[in-house]
Amino acid sequence: MAKEIDDDNDDISITSVYDNKEILTSGNMEIDKKMGGGIPAGSLTLIEGANDTGKSVLTQQLMWGGLQQGFIFATYTTENTTKSLLKQMESLSLDVSDFFIFGNLKIYPIHVEGVEWAADIPFLDYIIADVKSKQQEVIVLDSLTVFVSDATEADILNFFAACKNLCDQGKTILITVHTFAFNEELLTRVRSICDAHLSLKKEEVGEKLVKTIEVAKIRGAQKTTGNVIAFEVEPQFGLRIIPVSRAKL
Repeated sequence: MAKEIDDDNDDISITSVYDNKEILTSGNMEIDKKMGGGIPAGSLTLIEGANDTGKSVLTQQLMWGGLQQGFIFATYTTENTTKSLLKQMESLSLDVSDFFIFGNLKIYPIHVEGVEWAADIPFLDYIIADVKSKQQEVIVLDSLTVFVSDATEADILNFFAACKNLCDQGKTILITVHTFAFNEELLTRVRSICDAHLSLKKEEVGEKLVKTIEVAKIRGAQKTTGNVIAFEVEPQFGLRIIPVSRAKL
């Protein structure tokens, strides 16, 4: 808890990081340090990587940290139901069920199989219209891949530009996507639109195959961002940072 002191008495004001809503933190000090303190509120963040690189887990870690700070979330998920997402996060010691019960976290599962949409309206337009209608401060979309497979480059760029406009109006938006969803030229343009870009990979470090997060950029970070974070995902613990010396063993 923060301890607020009257400035007129010349006493020191002590404020917890969880009372600072200018930055979205993960709740993990090592991750936040590498991200220059966290992701500034009002940012559009792209979290991209191949299959099984930890995109969803990283996003869930940011959700958990942000909820602890008092941010209100709306999460769109194409890979979980409401029940399975809550259960998955609980299994990683990122229990957010109380926040869900009290309405600080809204979860919107998106299942497109068997659903017919108007042929003349890009599905990305449905998403952005729904996001605009939400009152929540932080929007999570995990993952965008299924919606861009049949979209034109113009539709995709317009979608990210619309998200950026919403961020300029105060929303914080986190989007995960598989790297293969975009060609290299389009991916470069999408990255340039976003304020923050986190690239996840699987890499050989010594004789081990580890997951890594490359902090490519975070505009407005309070401190200098780090380059690469090696991590592993452990049941009942969640995302654990691996020291470089250990990863090389």
